[in-house]
Amino acid sequence: MGAFAILSSTMSKNPVLNPFAESLNTPTALMGVVAAASTVPGIIISLPAGVLSDVLGRRRVLLFSALIFASAPLLYIFIDSWWQLVLVRFYHGFATAIFVPVAKAAIAERFPSKKGEKISTFTSATLVGRSIAPFLGGFILSVTFWNYDLLYTAVGVAGTASLIAALFLPREDHSGRGGPAPSNSLRRMKSLGLPSGWGEVLKNPGILSVSVVEASTLYAYGALEFFLVGYLNNVVMLDPFLIGVISGSQLIFIPLINPFMGRLSDKVGRRRPILAGLALGGTVLSLIPYTRSFPALLTISIMYGLSFSMVTSSTSALVGDLSRRELYGTSMGFLATIMDVGQALGPIITGVIL
Repeated sequence: MGAFAILSSTMSKNPVLNPFAESLNTPTALMGVVAAASTVPGIIISLPAGVLSDVLGRRRVLLFSALIFASAPLLYIFIDSWWQLVLVRFYHGFATAIFVPVAKAAIAERFPSKKGEKISTFTSATLVGRSIAPFLGGFILSVTFWNYDLLYTAVGVAGTASLIAALFLPREDHSGRGGPAPSNSLRRMKSLGLPSGWGEVLKNPGILSVSVVEASTLYAYGALEFFLVGYLNNVVMLDPFLIGVISGSQLIFIPLINPFMGRLSDKVGRRRPILAGLALGGTVLSLIPYTRSFPALLTISIMYGLSFSMVTSSTSALVGDLSRRELYGTSMGFLATIMDVGQALGPIITGVIL
């Protein structure tokens, strides 16, 4: 499910969103708003979705997110103005905002002693979809001469596949670790002390610190993901397929690297991989404005993907380490909320600067 879901959501924006927004005559100062529209739902819904999954069970919430993954892509075909694109991106953003924290909470709950490894394995599955998306999207745009309708039809196929996969998710064992029975939802909400459970997470300085680090990482990623395509298209003047190659290469090796990084953080601690990843990412990003050649840009993209993996493979596991099992969903939802604040601000602030 994760691979198809993230393939769908990523192909809807990379590398198509920037040129699609330009074709709709989006004002330059508002290009960042278009890019950020899909991350705003994460700020709104990730924490409540995590809390609801603690109360109602993970499967129900994941099925709801899958419905959005399947339905949102069809709306792009009817867009004829930039403000409609903002609205559709906003709706589409609810899918990932709900799916990611709830899926991570389910994994942390099921594998308490191997959270780093198992969450990283899940992340690798999603990154298979995320890394394929720019290549496939760039190829479709190249062979169809920038036919946006056909591309978003392909996005819809991937979204529908994620919904079909979600239907086969195992039902939770309500007598054990799998989550609360629906009939006991109100009682479980009271036992968790909601919204006092939110307060426990908000008052945890460790979770706050990790969330800020994640937000900083996604601030840079959000700006890079959207505006790198414009840089490669308008400044470097690359073919759309080559743009997709550079965009996709950020993540192409991460499905192999991420589980190793997760196991490493289980053994040596979370702090070292996070700090090393932040240092590497900052270094390679600073080289982009001075680079025009395809091989050099490809190398920079790969190195940035490695740095991104080093950080994100450890942050979710660290939040799991710092929270009670009963509040995994709430904690992961809070992490996703703060992360989306960073990812939303990245393209908005960058767009204003540009």
